[in-house]
Amino acid sequence: MNTFSSSSAAKPVRVFVVGATGYIGKFVVRELVARGYDVVSFARERSGVGMSTTAEEVRKQLAGSEVRFGDVGSMDSLLKSGMRGEHFDVVVSCLTSRNGGVKDSWNIDYQATRNALDAGISAGAGHFVLLSAICVQKPLLEFQRAKLKFEHELKESGLTWSIVRPTAFFKSIAGQVEAVKNGKPFVMFGNGELTACKPISESDLARFIADCLEDPSKKNKILPIGGPGKAITNREQGEMLFELLGRPPKFKKMPIQMFDVIIPVLSLLSTFFPKLKEKAEFARIGRYYCSESMLVLNPETGKYDADMTPSYGSDTLRDFYSRVLKEGLSGQELGEHSMF
Repeated sequence: MNTFSSSSAAKPVRVFVVGATGYIGKFVVRELVARGYDVVSFARERSGVGMSTTAEEVRKQLAGSEVRFGDVGSMDSLLKSGMRGEHFDVVVSCLTSRNGGVKDSWNIDYQATRNALDAGISAGAGHFVLLSAICVQKPLLEFQRAKLKFEHELKESGLTWSIVRPTAFFKSIAGQVEAVKNGKPFVMFGNGELTACKPISESDLARFIADCLEDPSKKNKILPIGGPGKAITNREQGEMLFELLGRPPKFKKMPIQMFDVIIPVLSLLSTFFPKLKEKAEFARIGRYYCSESMLVLNPETGKYDADMTPSYGSDTLRDFYSRVLKEGLSGQELGEHSMF
Protein backbone atom coordinates (compact mmCIF):
# COMPACT_ATOMS: atom_id res chain seq x y z
CA MET A 1 0.00 0.00 0.00
CA ASN A 2 1.39 3.39 -1.01
CA THR A 3 0.91 5.87 1.80
CA PHE A 4 2.05 9.26 2.94
CA SER A 5 2.67 10.40 6.49
CA SER A 6 0.21 12.61 8.32
CA SER A 7 0.01 13.88 11.85
CA SER A 8 -2.67 11.34 12.80
CA ALA A 9 -2.14 8.20 10.80
CA ALA A 10 -0.98 7.07 7.41
CA LYS A 11 -3.67 7.55 4.77
CA PRO A 12 -3.85 6.14 1.25
CA VAL A 13 -2.58 8.54 -1.41
CA ARG A 14 -5.59 9.82 -3.35
CA VAL A 15 -5.10 10.07 -7.10
CA PHE A 16 -7.49 11.75 -9.55
CA VAL A 17 -7.11 10.48 -13.14
CA VAL A 18 -8.44 12.32 -16.19
CA GLY A 19 -8.37 10.65 -19.60
CA ALA A 20 -8.97 7.42 -17.70
CA THR A 21 -10.80 5.67 -20.56
CA GLY A 22 -8.12 6.41 -23.15
CA TYR A 23 -5.74 3.86 -24.64
CA ILE A 24 -3.08 4.52 -21.99
CA GLY A 25 -5.40 5.84 -19.29
CA LYS A 26 -7.07 2.47 -18.64
CA PHE A 27 -3.71 0.83 -18.00
CA VAL A 28 -2.55 3.69 -15.77
CA VAL A 29 -5.66 3.33 -13.60
CA ARG A 30 -5.13 -0.44 -13.29
CA GLU A 31 -1.46 0.01 -12.41
CA LEU A 32 -2.23 2.63 -9.74
CA VAL A 33 -4.96 0.43 -8.25
CA ALA A 34 -2.57 -2.55 -8.20
CA ARG A 35 -0.04 -0.44 -6.30
CA GLY A 36 -2.55 0.41 -3.60
CA TYR A 37 -3.47 3.97 -4.45
CA ASP A 38 -6.96 5.34 -3.75
CA VAL A 39 -7.94 6.15 -7.34
CA VAL A 40 -10.84 8.20 -8.66
CA SER A 41 -11.29 7.91 -12.45
CA PHE A 42 -13.06 10.76 -14.23
CA ALA A 43 -14.72 9.75 -17.49
CA ARG A 44 -17.52 10.48 -19.92
CA GLU A 45 -20.70 8.42 -19.70
CA ARG A 46 -19.94 7.02 -23.14
CA SER A 47 -16.39 6.64 -24.37
CA GLY A 48 -14.10 4.62 -26.61
CA VAL A 49 -13.96 4.40 -30.40
CA GLY A 50 -17.23 5.78 -31.79
CA MET A 51 -18.46 6.44 -28.23
CA SER A 52 -19.48 2.79 -28.10
CA THR A 53 -18.44 2.00 -24.51
CA THR A 54 -21.26 2.29 -21.95
CA ALA A 55 -20.97 3.57 -18.38
CA GLU A 56 -21.25 0.04 -17.02
CA GLU A 57 -18.46 -1.16 -19.32
CA VAL A 58 -16.32 1.78 -18.21
CA ARG A 59 -16.76 0.75 -14.57
CA LYS A 60 -15.62 -2.78 -15.44
CA GLN A 61 -12.59 -1.48 -17.37
CA LEU A 62 -11.59 0.72 -14.44
CA ALA A 63 -12.40 -1.78 -11.70
CA GLY A 64 -10.80 -1.02 -8.37
CA SER A 65 -11.11 2.72 -8.86
CA GLU A 66 -14.11 4.90 -8.09
CA VAL A 67 -15.52 6.00 -11.45
CA ARG A 68 -17.14 9.41 -11.62
CA PHE A 69 -18.76 10.71 -14.79
CA GLY A 70 -18.66 14.20 -16.23
CA ASP A 71 -17.10 16.53 -18.78
CA VAL A 72 -13.42 17.43 -18.43
CA GLY A 73 -14.08 20.37 -20.75
CA SER A 74 -16.24 21.96 -18.06
CA MET A 75 -14.71 23.30 -14.83
CA ASP A 76 -18.13 23.13 -13.19
CA SER A 77 -18.43 19.44 -14.06
CA LEU A 78 -14.86 18.71 -12.93
CA LEU A 79 -15.40 20.37 -9.56
CA LYS A 80 -18.94 19.16 -8.82
CA SER A 81 -18.99 15.70 -10.42
CA GLY A 82 -15.26 14.97 -10.22
CA MET A 83 -13.52 16.51 -7.21
CA ARG A 84 -16.74 16.96 -5.13
CA GLY A 85 -14.94 19.22 -2.70
CA GLU A 86 -12.66 16.40 -1.58
CA HIS A 87 -8.88 16.36 -1.11
CA PHE A 88 -6.59 14.74 -3.68
CA ASP A 89 -2.83 14.34 -3.46
CA VAL A 90 -1.99 13.74 -7.14
CA VAL A 91 -3.64 14.44 -10.49
CA VAL A 92 -2.65 12.23 -13.44
CA SER A 93 -3.65 13.44 -16.90
CA CYS A 94 -3.78 11.00 -19.81
CA LEU A 95 -5.87 13.38 -21.90
CA THR A 96 -5.14 13.67 -25.59
CA SER A 97 -7.14 14.97 -28.53
CA ARG A 98 -8.92 12.32 -30.56
CA ASN A 99 -7.75 13.33 -34.00
CA GLY A 100 -5.12 16.06 -33.61
CA GLY A 101 -7.31 18.59 -35.40
CA VAL A 102 -6.98 22.29 -34.64
CA LYS A 103 -10.16 22.73 -32.59
CA ASP A 104 -9.90 19.40 -30.77
CA SER A 105 -6.25 20.03 -29.88
CA TRP A 106 -6.88 23.33 -28.15
CA ASN A 107 -10.04 22.04 -26.47
CA ILE A 108 -8.39 18.89 -25.06
CA ASP A 109 -4.57 19.04 -25.16
CA TYR A 110 -4.66 22.53 -23.71
CA GLN A 111 -7.95 23.70 -22.19
CA ALA A 112 -9.32 20.46 -20.70
CA THR A 113 -5.88 19.62 -19.31
CA ARG A 114 -5.62 23.14 -17.88
CA ASN A 115 -9.03 22.59 -16.26
CA ALA A 116 -7.69 19.42 -14.62
CA LEU A 117 -4.71 21.35 -13.26
CA ASP A 118 -6.89 24.13 -11.83
CA ALA A 119 -9.30 21.61 -10.32
CA GLY A 120 -6.36 19.71 -8.82
CA ILE A 121 -4.99 22.88 -7.24
CA SER A 122 -8.42 23.59 -5.73
CA ALA A 123 -8.44 20.05 -4.28
CA GLY A 124 -5.06 20.52 -2.62
CA ALA A 125 -3.05 18.33 -4.99
CA GLY A 126 0.71 18.72 -4.73
CA HIS A 127 1.81 16.72 -7.78
CA PHE A 128 0.59 16.70 -11.40
CA VAL A 129 1.71 13.92 -13.75
CA LEU A 130 1.19 14.67 -17.44
CA LEU A 131 1.20 12.24 -20.34
CA SER A 132 2.57 14.36 -23.19
CA ALA A 133 4.33 13.24 -26.41
CA ILE A 134 7.94 13.10 -27.59
CA CYS A 135 7.06 14.89 -30.83
CA VAL A 136 6.51 18.23 -29.06
CA GLN A 137 10.30 18.71 -29.32
CA LYS A 138 9.74 19.88 -32.90
CA PRO A 139 6.37 21.64 -32.82
CA LEU A 140 4.99 22.02 -36.33
CA LEU A 141 1.41 20.96 -35.57
CA GLU A 142 -1.43 22.50 -33.56
CA PHE A 143 -1.72 19.66 -31.06
CA GLN A 144 2.01 19.98 -30.31
CA ARG A 145 1.67 23.72 -29.72
CA ALA A 146 -1.33 23.12 -27.46
CA LYS A 147 0.58 20.51 -25.43
CA LEU A 148 3.62 22.79 -25.09
CA LYS A 149 1.50 25.70 -23.91
CA PHE A 150 0.11 23.54 -21.13
CA GLU A 151 3.53 22.07 -20.28
CA HIS A 152 4.83 25.62 -19.76
CA GLU A 153 1.90 26.57 -17.53
CA LEU A 154 2.27 23.36 -15.52
CA LYS A 155 5.93 24.14 -14.83
CA GLU A 156 4.91 27.62 -13.67
CA SER A 157 2.02 26.38 -11.49
CA GLY A 158 3.95 25.88 -8.26
CA LEU A 159 3.01 22.19 -8.11
CA THR A 160 5.49 19.35 -8.32
CA TRP A 161 5.27 18.07 -11.90
CA SER A 162 6.33 15.14 -14.03
CA ILE A 163 6.01 15.43 -17.83
CA VAL A 164 6.17 12.05 -19.57
CA ARG A 165 6.98 12.17 -23.30
CA PRO A 166 6.69 8.65 -24.74
CA THR A 167 7.84 7.55 -28.15
CA ALA A 168 5.43 5.63 -30.41
CA PHE A 169 2.82 3.31 -28.85
CA PHE A 170 2.52 -0.24 -30.15
CA LYS A 171 -0.94 0.48 -31.57
CA SER A 172 0.33 3.48 -33.55
CA ILE A 173 2.53 1.16 -35.64
CA ALA A 174 0.03 -1.69 -35.87
CA GLY A 175 -2.14 -0.18 -38.57
CA GLN A 176 -0.82 -2.41 -41.37
CA VAL A 177 -0.79 -5.74 -39.52
CA GLU A 178 -4.12 -7.00 -40.86
CA ALA A 179 -3.40 -5.85 -44.42
CA VAL A 180 0.00 -7.56 -44.49
CA LYS A 181 -1.48 -10.70 -42.95
CA ASN A 182 -4.06 -10.72 -45.75
CA GLY A 183 -1.37 -10.63 -48.43
CA LYS A 184 -1.02 -6.93 -49.15
CA PRO A 185 2.35 -5.16 -49.31
CA PHE A 186 3.73 -3.09 -46.44
CA VAL A 187 3.39 0.59 -47.36
CA MET A 188 6.33 2.85 -46.53
CA PHE A 189 7.48 6.32 -47.50
CA GLY A 190 10.76 6.67 -49.35
CA ASN A 191 13.12 3.83 -48.54
CA GLY A 192 11.41 3.14 -45.20
CA GLU A 193 14.33 4.56 -43.26
CA LEU A 194 13.19 8.17 -42.96
CA THR A 195 11.97 7.59 -39.42
CA ALA A 196 12.65 5.39 -36.40
CA CYS A 197 11.19 4.94 -32.94
CA LYS A 198 11.50 2.89 -29.74
CA PRO A 199 7.90 1.72 -29.40
CA ILE A 200 6.56 1.14 -25.89
CA SER A 201 3.64 -1.01 -24.73
CA GLU A 202 0.68 0.42 -22.86
CA SER A 203 1.53 -1.69 -19.80
CA ASP A 204 5.17 -0.58 -19.64
CA LEU A 205 4.20 3.06 -20.13
CA ALA A 206 1.58 2.77 -17.37
CA ARG A 207 4.25 1.42 -15.02
CA PHE A 208 6.57 4.30 -15.89
CA ILE A 209 3.81 6.84 -15.24
CA ALA A 210 3.03 5.21 -11.88
CA ASP A 211 6.76 5.33 -11.04
CA CYS A 212 6.53 9.12 -11.30
CA LEU A 213 4.47 9.17 -8.09
CA GLU A 214 7.16 7.26 -6.19
CA ASP A 215 10.56 8.08 -7.67
CA PRO A 216 11.97 11.48 -6.55
CA SER A 217 14.24 11.56 -9.61
CA LYS A 218 11.14 11.76 -11.84
CA LYS A 219 9.76 14.89 -10.17
CA ASN A 220 10.06 18.33 -11.81
CA LYS A 221 11.50 16.61 -14.88
CA ILE A 222 10.67 16.24 -18.56
CA LEU A 223 10.89 12.50 -19.12
CA PRO A 224 11.27 11.17 -22.68
CA ILE A 225 10.78 7.41 -22.68
CA GLY A 226 10.83 4.51 -25.12
CA GLY A 227 10.46 0.77 -24.93
CA PRO A 228 13.23 -1.83 -24.66
CA GLY A 229 15.77 -2.56 -27.37
CA LYS A 230 17.18 -0.53 -30.24
CA ALA A 231 15.31 1.96 -32.37
CA ILE A 232 13.43 0.41 -35.28
CA THR A 233 12.77 1.96 -38.70
CA ASN A 234 9.58 1.72 -40.72
CA ARG A 235 11.24 -0.76 -43.10
CA GLU A 236 12.39 -2.93 -40.19
CA GLN A 237 8.83 -3.00 -38.86
CA GLY A 238 7.67 -4.37 -42.19
CA GLU A 239 10.50 -6.88 -42.39
CA MET A 240 9.63 -8.11 -38.90
CA LEU A 241 6.00 -8.68 -39.87
CA PHE A 242 6.92 -10.68 -42.98
CA GLU A 243 9.47 -12.70 -41.04
CA LEU A 244 6.87 -13.61 -38.41
CA LEU A 245 4.49 -14.64 -41.21
CA GLY A 246 7.20 -16.71 -42.89
CA ARG A 247 6.91 -14.74 -46.12
CA PRO A 248 9.38 -12.78 -48.25
CA PRO A 249 9.05 -9.00 -47.72
CA LYS A 250 6.78 -7.15 -50.14
CA PHE A 251 6.91 -3.35 -49.95
CA LYS A 252 5.04 -0.53 -51.64
CA LYS A 253 7.02 2.71 -51.69
CA MET A 254 5.17 6.03 -51.54
CA PRO A 255 6.80 9.40 -52.28
CA ILE A 256 6.69 11.73 -49.28
CA GLN A 257 6.61 14.60 -51.77
CA MET A 258 2.90 13.84 -52.28
CA PHE A 259 2.23 15.79 -49.08
CA ASP A 260 4.06 18.79 -50.54
CA VAL A 261 1.33 18.95 -53.19
CA ILE A 262 -1.67 18.10 -50.99
CA ILE A 263 -0.90 20.45 -48.08
CA PRO A 264 -0.55 23.74 -50.04
CA VAL A 265 -3.66 22.97 -52.10
CA LEU A 266 -5.79 22.25 -49.00
CA SER A 267 -4.33 25.27 -47.19
CA LEU A 268 -5.22 27.55 -50.10
CA LEU A 269 -8.71 26.12 -50.47
CA SER A 270 -9.32 26.45 -46.71
CA THR A 271 -9.23 30.24 -47.08
CA PHE A 272 -12.41 29.92 -49.18
CA PHE A 273 -13.84 26.79 -47.55
CA PRO A 274 -13.10 26.92 -43.78
CA LYS A 275 -14.10 23.28 -43.28
CA LEU A 276 -10.96 22.28 -45.19
CA LYS A 277 -8.76 23.83 -42.49
CA GLU A 278 -8.95 20.61 -40.48
CA LYS A 279 -8.22 18.51 -43.58
CA ALA A 280 -5.08 20.54 -44.21
CA GLU A 281 -3.98 19.96 -40.60
CA PHE A 282 -4.56 16.21 -40.95
CA ALA A 283 -2.35 16.23 -44.04
CA ARG A 284 0.37 18.03 -42.05
CA ILE A 285 0.04 15.40 -39.33
CA GLY A 286 0.42 12.65 -41.92
CA ARG A 287 3.56 14.24 -43.33
CA TYR A 288 5.02 14.75 -39.87
CA TYR A 289 4.68 11.13 -38.83
CA CYS A 290 6.07 9.94 -42.15
CA SER A 291 9.15 12.16 -41.93
CA GLU A 292 10.00 12.74 -38.24
CA SER A 293 11.41 10.11 -35.88
CA MET A 294 9.86 9.55 -32.46
CA LEU A 295 13.20 9.81 -30.67
CA VAL A 296 14.98 12.41 -28.53
CA LEU A 297 16.14 15.38 -30.59
CA ASN A 298 19.81 16.00 -29.80
CA PRO A 299 20.10 19.74 -29.09
CA GLU A 300 23.75 19.82 -30.17
CA THR A 301 23.38 18.07 -33.52
CA GLY A 302 19.74 18.91 -34.26
CA LYS A 303 19.25 15.25 -35.21
CA TYR A 304 17.20 12.46 -33.66
CA ASP A 305 19.33 10.33 -31.36
CA ALA A 306 18.39 6.76 -30.47
CA ASP A 307 21.14 6.54 -27.85
CA MET A 308 19.75 9.59 -26.03
CA THR A 309 16.25 8.07 -25.96
CA PRO A 310 15.81 6.17 -22.67
CA SER A 311 14.49 2.60 -22.77
CA TYR A 312 12.10 1.12 -20.23
CA GLY A 313 10.12 -2.07 -19.71
CA SER A 314 10.21 -5.57 -21.11
CA ASP A 315 7.43 -5.78 -23.73
CA THR A 316 8.91 -5.99 -27.24
CA LEU A 317 7.38 -5.05 -30.57
CA ARG A 318 8.20 -8.54 -31.89
CA ASP A 319 6.14 -10.15 -29.13
CA PHE A 320 3.31 -7.68 -29.77
CA TYR A 321 3.29 -8.40 -33.52
CA SER A 322 3.38 -12.16 -32.83
CA ARG A 323 0.36 -11.84 -30.57
CA VAL A 324 -1.79 -9.67 -32.84
CA LEU A 325 -1.00 -11.84 -35.88
CA LYS A 326 -2.52 -14.76 -33.95
CA GLU A 327 -5.23 -13.03 -31.95
CA GLY A 328 -6.13 -9.91 -33.94
CA LEU A 329 -6.13 -6.26 -32.93
CA SER A 330 -8.94 -6.29 -30.37
CA GLY A 331 -8.28 -3.50 -27.88
CA GLN A 332 -5.81 -1.81 -30.25
CA GLU A 333 -8.36 -0.03 -32.43
CA LEU A 334 -7.05 3.22 -33.86
CA GLY A 335 -10.39 4.98 -34.20
CA GLU A 336 -9.83 8.55 -35.37
CA HIS A 337 -6.07 8.02 -35.15
CA SER A 338 -6.18 5.61 -38.09
CA MET A 339 -4.83 8.31 -40.43
CA PHE A 340 -1.46 8.02 -38.67
